[in-house]
This record gives sequence, structure tokens and C-alpha cells, in this order.
Amino acid sequence: MTQDQEPVRQRLLGEATRLFAEQGFESTSVQEVVSAAGVTKGAMYHYFDSKDDLLHEIYGRVLRMQMERLTHIADGPGSVSERLHAAAADVVTTTVDNLDDSKIFFRSMHLLAPDTRKVVRAERRNYHERFRDLVTEGQREGTFRNDVPADIVVDFFFGSVHHLGTWYSPDGPLSGAALGAHFADLLLTSLRPQ
Repeated sequence: MTQDQEPVRQRLLGEATRLFAEQGFESTSVQEVVSAAGVTKGAMYHYFDSKDDLLHEIYGRVLRMQMERLTHIADGPGSVSERLHAAAADVVTTTVDNLDDSKIFFRSMHLLAPDTRKVVRAERRNYHERFRDLVTEGQREGTFRNDVPADIVVDFFFGSVHHLGTWYSPDGPLSGAALGAHFADLLLTSLRPQ
């Protein structure tokens, strides 16, 4: 598909992601994004109200995909241990698969307008709460230890996930799937009853 054939919205998101990753959100102008995408500012503003909206959508598209996958896993078959392991491995794998998006977001979230930042935090909280529901389910049925609050378990786990962009390299020895399996194994091991 040539640049002319690729939908304008996707071109804008792709170029914004590339430029924000290379130069940083603050250092990238709207003009640079539209020039790289081969469109006018008017075309960009047809799809996005602002550069903030571009940043929100870069993160939002990954989070929506991850939420859809988490819901499918959490509501699917298998024991709570199997579902939590799958969910933990999946969020690591999908974060690594979309590493630029994640890096950009966590480096730049503080630059979002306060109202947008509030929306993003609520979206992320919904994901974390759904993940926490799996931990709580396992604690309730006695599969997981219950001496550590589920919120602490989730905050600890996602603290590690959210920092993948600071150290993970796709050129390193571990694939995203292998890393996801290690993270999931560590999480499940930490939840074994004492």
C-alpha cells in the first residue's frame, strides 16, 4: 500500500508515533507530523483536535486492544491461575510489540492537558481493575495468597510493565513472548499460598 492509499488517520498516527519516539512529544511540531504524513494541517484537524489528541490516541489504541484481549482472557475458559498467567504474559507481550507507543506515552503523559490526562488515567484504571479482579478471584477461592492486598499485587506488577520501555530491547536475547512468560511466572509464583 502506498502512502497515498493508506488511510490519512493511520498515516498521521504512524508518523506521529515515529516522530514522537525519535524526537519526543514536546520537540515535535504539528507541521512536522503533517509533512511526514503528506497531508495538510486541515486534514490532521479533521481527525484530531490537537497534538494532545494524537498522543492520547497513540496510547488509547494500544490500551483498547489490550483491554479487549484481557476481557477475552479473563472471561474465557481455564482456572484463575491459567487466566491470570495468560493475561500477565499478554500485557507484557503487547506492550513490547507496541514499545514505541508505550515509551512515548509514559515519557509524555505529564504533558497532556489536565482533562485528557484525567480521561487516560480512568481508562488505565479500568484495565488495572479488570486485571485485579482475576487476582481477587484467586484470593477468594484460596488459589492465591491473600495476605497481600490485590491492589498492591497489581501496582507492583504494572510498575514493572510500565517501565519496559526504559530497558527492553527487541534486539536483546528475549522475545516479547518469552519476557511475558517470565513476568507471568514471577507473578504467579509470588501469589502461591505460603
